Amino acid sequence: MTATIEQATPADIADLRQLYYAVYGPHYPTALGTDPAEMSRLIQDAHTLWFVARCPRTGALAGSAAIHSEAGSRVGRLEGLAVHPDQRGTGLAGQLTEALCAGTLDAGVLDSVYATVRTVSAGPQRVVTRNGFRPLGILPNAVELSSRESLALYARHSPGVLDRRVPVAEVPASLLPLLRTAEASLDISYADTRPTPSPPTPTGSAPAPLEIIDAPAFVRRRFRAQFPDTGRWFYPLHTPNILLTPEDGSFEVYAYLNRTGGYCALVTAHPDPAAAVGWLEPVTRTLTRAGAGYVEALVPLEQHAALSAFAAQGFIAGALYPAMRRDGDGFHDYVVMSRTTEHIDFRGVVVDPPLQPFLDSYVSAWASTHLPVREVAS
Repeated sequence: MTATIEQATPADIADLRQLYYAVYGPHYPTALGTDPAEMSRLIQDAHTLWFVARCPRTGALAGSAAIHSEAGSRVGRLEGLAVHPDQRGTGLAGQLTEALCAGTLDAGVLDSVYATVRTVSAGPQRVVTRNGFRPLGILPNAVELSSRESLALYARHSPGVLDRRVPVAEVPASLLPLLRTAEASLDISYADTRPTPSPPTPTGSAPAPLEIIDAPAFVRRRFRAQFPDTGRWFYPLHTPNILLTPEDGSFEVYAYLNRTGGYCALVTAHPDPAAAVGWLEPVTRTLTRAGAGYVEALVPLEQHAALSAFAAQGFIAGALYPAMRRDGDGFHDYVVMSRTTEHIDFRGVVVDPPLQPFLDSYVSAWASTHLPVREVAS
């Protein structure tokens, strides 16, 4: 079907909510498809491009998708891609995706766009692959919909961006399989990056309990006061809504918690992320009690010590986002480190062939982290 594709308007909100309910039922975890006020804000946001597809014969809403960015960022997120069940298989998802990429990446507005794609079927993976997105990794147990689901991370870059990556001298040896997988998938090279051992995990007294401040407006104000310079942190499209701190207030961990989806992103810490490194275990436990079955962190590939610290606390490198952050004429690579407190069951996961090596890499890394090494008696 050749649909009529146009920008969404506030007049579309009621039809859009019906569309997302028809596709996802009552379990859609983001405000983009459920909250009229937030939908109206995004439709009118200068950093959001939201398209809808209409049946040319009836004018009925048949599909929707958006690319959302934010001020000062050149990274966008493809989100809300939905096609009415009656119109599946008509190519609408691909038409919407390509129109959005033409208006952002091809127009020079963004350097890259990423998408988190469901793995309950191969269809969503194939849609983004046909539109130039390539797999970057797997996010196990990343979201709670009708049940816990693993997501796949995909991205599409503007031409020439991947050629301007800043070289990384060394990485923890545990990341080598992920780097080799990314090389084959993305046609990039880490030939000059050395795998080196992680430093010993420091030992010390057990950290004291953490307090959690769950007051989104207060947390946002304090975050902006503590980080007036946006160059001191980087986590696109994740604004902190909770704060964790010990009783002495020696540091503050800022995170974005989505209770509906049951996931959390560790954004940064004040005065410096290093101040909270020894507290990763109690931070994760506190977030689990607050409703996060999945916790992730976005760590620069060149930060060997931070990657090692997360790995020492059971976080696994599930995805590699090359050329994610622009820095002058170059781009820095980032690693998605994640930890889930719920049972991982990949038996229901459907992966398209391009994604399979990343799933294999994650399973191998998980086994190396959580399974004992068996010694064979001679």
